[in-house]
Amino acid sequence: MQIVIISGRSGSGKSIALQALEDLGFYAIDNLPAMLLGSLVDELHDAQAHSSIAVSIDARNLPHALQRFPTLLHELRDRKVQCQVVYLTTDARILLERYSATRRRHPLTRNNRMTLAEAIDQEEASLAEIRDLADLVIDTSRLSVHDLRGRIADQVAERGQEALALTIESFGFKRGVPLDADIVFDARCLPNPYWDPSLRDATGRDSSVIAFLDGYPMVDEMRRDILAWVERWLPRYLASQRSYLTVAIGCTGGQHRSVYLAERLAHDLAVQQPSVRLRHRELGIHLSRLPSETTSSTEQDDHDHEKEP
Repeated sequence: MQIVIISGRSGSGKSIALQALEDLGFYAIDNLPAMLLGSLVDELHDAQAHSSIAVSIDARNLPHALQRFPTLLHELRDRKVQCQVVYLTTDARILLERYSATRRRHPLTRNNRMTLAEAIDQEEASLAEIRDLADLVIDTSRLSVHDLRGRIADQVAERGQEALALTIESFGFKRGVPLDADIVFDARCLPNPYWDPSLRDATGRDSSVIAFLDGYPMVDEMRRDILAWVERWLPRYLASQRSYLTVAIGCTGGQHRSVYLAERLAHDLAVQQPSVRLRHRELGIHLSRLPSETTSSTEQDDHDHEKEP
């Protein structure tokens, strides 16, 4: 039996994630009291009704139930139930904008004893233990509904029995470090193609920028150092039963250097990993399940990418 537990901040897309799993054949339950997790598994197992279950457990639960969540999760895994905990988060400023735009009430403000900002902060604190136990954290701050459904389908529902889902992501520091990054490397010390006017509008996937960066030995030195670090420690993450790992590489704007390095690193690792996912946050490109043999960026785009609107 497989059970996916969706949690996270109110307004971050939990209902969308749950609906996406339901559309993919999961038996979905919103706002399940955490204390009923064990009973739910027992009932459905005895009835042999569903092999895949998705439930939402969030701050609407009673405080003592949330405090017991780590114990409840441990008990399920002791019973050999395959559990994934997915935590959705969004920047607090964006949550404030979303609630202001929709005029919906935050679940923790219904007693009128706190402001919206206070409710958002309190909710994050009350869910801290669930976030710490999460197998996958998804930052929905810049994701559309379509993008989120795609991430849930790709990384959760279709993950299957892979030992570890590895994602290589490029980003720009000027827009902040990705909230779902596990390991971050900084490429801002490398020569910057941005200062060449003829390269300013190109990206690290274009041949002109690739040729520029290939001309500096230090760029390849950093690529080889990052690759060696990941290769050195990846077996330890696998041994710890880690389900997901996101390696993020950042430069100033997330357009040239980090994109170039992420592309090279992802294709290097695809040779030895069963599937590697590649994301370019600032370009709005998501490539899933890179083939083990390197193909051109154009060929990849034609077959497997999603772009943010």
